[in-house]
Amino acid sequence: MAKILVVDDAKVMREMVQASLVTQNHEIITAEDGVEALAIARTMSVDLILSDINMPNMNGISLVSKLRLLDEYKDIPIIMLTTEDSDFKKDKAKRMGANGWLQKPIDPARLIKAVNTMLAKAGHVLAQRA
Repeated sequence: MAKILVVDDAKVMREMVQASLVTQNHEIITAEDGVEALAIARTMSVDLILSDINMPNMNGISLVSKLRLLDEYKDIPIIMLTTEDSDFKKDKAKRMGANGWLQKPIDPARLIKAVNTMLAKAGHVLAQRA
């Protein structure tokens, strides 16, 4: 089981991601924007972050850059979930420290596979699934 922070200004997206990942026994924490996510990150550690790019108050790319300045978040996997398909934005997110990219609308099976792959690459031990 991993602790995952899901950041998206759309409540329906947060709920869909949460519903998909709890089937894998992951613990999900949610935030509505980068400001709230950064505040959460400063008070607890998580194993992976899923973040939208376009959000009010602080966008996902700014969030990634700020998280990478925190010692405990230098190596935490971050996957961007977005409707954006611009190579410029993908490159910018990668330069700021994002590890992956999933295009919305999100297919739950692809989401689960991407999360589990990223956690495994990060050395997180996943519980055996029946």
